[in-house]
Amino acid sequence: MTPADLSPCVVRAVRRAVADGELGVGTVVPERVVVERTRPGGVGEYATPAALAVARSAGRPPRDVAGVLARRLGAEPGIERVEVTGPGFLNFVLPAPAAPALVAQAIVLDIAIRDVRGGAAFLPDDPEDAHTADGLRRRVVRRCVQRLVRAQGGSEQDVPADLPVAPLARRDADAVRRYGADAACWAMLAVPARETPAFSDVLLHQGEASEFFRVRYAYSRSRALVRNAGQLGFHPEAGGVDDAPALLRLLADHPLVLEAAAHHRAPERLVRHLVELADALLDFHHRVLPQGDEKPSAAHRARLALAEAAGTVLAGGLALLGTDAPERL
Repeated sequence: MTPADLSPCVVRAVRRAVADGELGVGTVVPERVVVERTRPGGVGEYATPAALAVARSAGRPPRDVAGVLARRLGAEPGIERVEVTGPGFLNFVLPAPAAPALVAQAIVLDIAIRDVRGGAAFLPDDPEDAHTADGLRRRVVRRCVQRLVRAQGGSEQDVPADLPVAPLARRDADAVRRYGADAACWAMLAVPARETPAFSDVLLHQGEASEFFRVRYAYSRSRALVRNAGQLGFHPEAGGVDDAPALLRLLADHPLVLEAAAHHRAPERLVRHLVELADALLDFHHRVLPQGDEKPSAAHRARLALAEAAGTVLAGGLALLGTDAPERL
């Protein structure tokens, strides 16, 4: 089981609890629930407040509902442990993620967001709003949230028209001209919508100091690895990878990040995740290709497949933000 499987798993547990009479017939079964990684210092690895929402229609205390669901979920294959904390949060511990499943997951996610990819981040919704600092930021944030929601199966109409967005500072009104559309878009989305974004020349740096550069560079490195492997006569092939725990964990979390970013209307969550994922890939990429006299092996093919999957996720994430993912930097 991957973290992305937890949401439908919780929904099934609610439905079966109602069918078996453990929860009342008036209990509303949610279509989906939000599962997020537990915050530092919390219990378990992942958590959901689903029981608190279900409790309203069930007419029972949230901790009672959580207890019913925890007993059922604890028996699910692929879930190591379920605990109830606080007023009724469900907390999960899962086995370490497996690389082949994450490679397959990256492909499925990439297919799912193809129809919502791409820029047009700066096309005006209202021509009269096209050249104002507040209008520019509003368009960028709104279009990104629309893409995130559509990638989760929603529609643009699900995004409120009055989405609160702080405008750019007056001095940053020409940010697109100064930094380029992609870098300006990144800066506008890197902080919560209600905060004013900060711009600096770091956005233009082609080095480690720029998070924007690191994310796009990590993607370009993933593509270079595939090209270089082809020159050496081997290609990606999903298999076990035991020397990339951080990269595996971040890839496993990616669907949850997308869902949470859409649910909370918070593109900055995706920005932070892409930076972490890029850094993990850059820490890992030097172990992908054979070194010295090494011959390509199954381990190299599996690492290459994992690196390619990480690159696919980075490209998809950048597309959802409305920025480009160049194959060569």
